[in-house]
Amino acid sequence: MRHVGLIAGAAAAALVAAGAITYAVAGDDGSGRTPSAESADAGFARDMAVHHQQAVEMSYIVRDRTKDEAVRRLAYDIAQTQANQRGMMLGWLDLWGLPKVSSEPPMTWMDMGGMASGKDGALMPGMATNSEMKKLGELSERQAEVFYLQLMTDHHKGGVHMAEGCADKCAVGVEKRLAQGMVDAQQSEISLMADMLKERGAAPRS
Repeated sequence: MRHVGLIAGAAAAALVAAGAITYAVAGDDGSGRTPSAESADAGFARDMAVHHQQAVEMSYIVRDRTKDEAVRRLAYDIAQTQANQRGMMLGWLDLWGLPKVSSEPPMTWMDMGGMASGKDGALMPGMATNSEMKKLGELSERQAEVFYLQLMTDHHKGGVHMAEGCADKCAVGVEKRLAQGMVDAQQSEISLMADMLKERGAAPRS
C-alpha cells in the first residue's frame, strides 16, 4: 500500500526531527523562563507521555496477534514514533526540574480535568480501558486488526485534541511545534486507518 509507505516515511522523518530537538533549551518562548509545574507545557508533557505509553503497548500487542504486514508496519511506526516523543517529553520535565506526576486530574492544564472518568484505566479521552487492552491481547488475525484500528483511531482522536490544546496554550516553542506535528501526523493516520478498516469490512467506532 503506497499510502502506508508514505506514512512510514513521514514517521521516519518525524523521528529524525524529534532526535534533533530532544535537548532543546527549556525557555524557548523567548523569555528564558522555565515552565512551572502547573503550566500547559508541563501538563501536556506529563499527560501525553502517559497517553503515548498506552499507544506503544497497544501497538506491540497487535504486532504479536497478526501477520498482516500493513497493520504490523503501521503499529511499528506508531510505537517507534510515540516512544521517541514520550522520551522527549519526559526529558523536558527533567530539564525543567519538574515532577513527572501530578496530584491534579489529567488535562487540568486544559481546564478539562473532569473530562475523563478514569474508569477501568481510561485516564484521558481516547484511551482504551483495561478491559479493551485485555481483549486486544486475546484476539487474533483479522479480529485483532480491526479492534486495534478502532482503538487506535479513538486514541489518536483524543491525542489530537490534547495536542491542539498544547499548540494553543503551551509557551515553549519547541513543544508547540512538536504538538502541531502530532496533530498533523495523527490526523493522517486516522485517515489511513479508516481506509484500512473499510478494506476489512469495518468502520471506526465513532
